[in-house]
Amino acid sequence: MGHDIIGYNKSGNEIAYARFSMGNYNAIILYSILDAEKYYAGVSGSGHIATFSVQQIEKAYQSFKNGEFLMDKWDYKQIMEFIQNCLEAAQKEG
Repeated sequence: MGHDIIGYNKSGNEIAYARFSMGNYNAIILYSILDAEKYYAGVSGSGHIATFSVQQIEKAYQSFKNGEFLMDKWDYKQIMEFIQNCLEAAQKEG
């Protein structure tokens, strides 16, 4: 069990991926900055799909970039790369 969070572009191609083990509480940070806590189901995600606007991804990026989160470098890097990849795709595709 765990959290496999995948970002897709409009064409359905995978453009971002983040993986958290079931005991890694940093997963909730990604759910939170995306305002997607309703998809957090404890030791895993709920399995639902969500669509985010450019503005929502920009807000998530700013929240994470400007926030103070206590986590290891690996989780910080994977969350930042996930958000940056989603933002880049969202800005390209509108």
